[in-house]
Amino acid sequence: MSSIADQTIAALRSGHDALAAFVGKLGPDDLTRPSGASDWQVSQVLSHLGSGAEINLAALRAAQAGDPPPGGDFNPSVWARWDAMPPAEHASGFLEANERLVEAYEALDASARADLRIDLGFLPEPVDVATAARMRLSEFALHRWDVEVGFDPAATVADDAVPLLLDQVGAMLAWTGRPDVLAGRHALLAVRLHDPDRTYGLQLGDRVELTDAPERPDGELTAPAEAWLRLTVGRLGPQYTPEDVRVTGPVSLDDLRGVFPGF
Repeated sequence: MSSIADQTIAALRSGHDALAAFVGKLGPDDLTRPSGASDWQVSQVLSHLGSGAEINLAALRAAQAGDPPPGGDFNPSVWARWDAMPPAEHASGFLEANERLVEAYEALDASARADLRIDLGFLPEPVDVATAARMRLSEFALHRWDVEVGFDPAATVADDAVPLLLDQVGAMLAWTGRPDVLAGRHALLAVRLHDPDRTYGLQLGDRVELTDAPERPDGELTAPAEAWLRLTVGRLGPQYTPEDVRVTGPVSLDDLRGVFPGF
């Protein structure tokens, strides 16, 4: 039976191959189209993914060598170099950098996938391969959507990424949620997802948090699981919302879009 690390690395590979094939067909004008990420064109999303791949690979290599992660000016220097590239280099550089990262994850044997700990530089302690890879998958899958939705407003988050990312949502809400937009209103929603099926409670009040499914909710949100993922990171605008997303009760879908403005 494959581990979470195995499944996540496989999703990183399938996602890379699919996005690489997509990017390989883009022309110069395509790279400067608006993306699904606010204020970024397609090439800038690829730049972000490419620089992120380079930074993630450096952390992985340091962990394998038993060294601390690169510090000081390393990340800013990577970002500055990528920011200075023209759009065509954003695309080609992404293809190369992300391939190297995925290959490095794939090369990890079963022991390393279970026991290696990676210091990502911004968490309280090093994390296992499954956690590091899922954090990268979250970034990759949502930014892949940013690229593809620039050409197809019906684009969705990749099917194999969705179940791997659902369990991470709760940990993010404390810093992605903006309950102040509700102006003091409180609500407890039942969140009912499909593809795959999940049921949660969504507590809206002084803070935003996931809970166990409530017995007596104030309202209900029903949605495809991938749409829920996009909602929590500010990527469920009206033009990108599937018809089967429904919200009942004291808050509206527009209220929820305000609670989750994205980043």
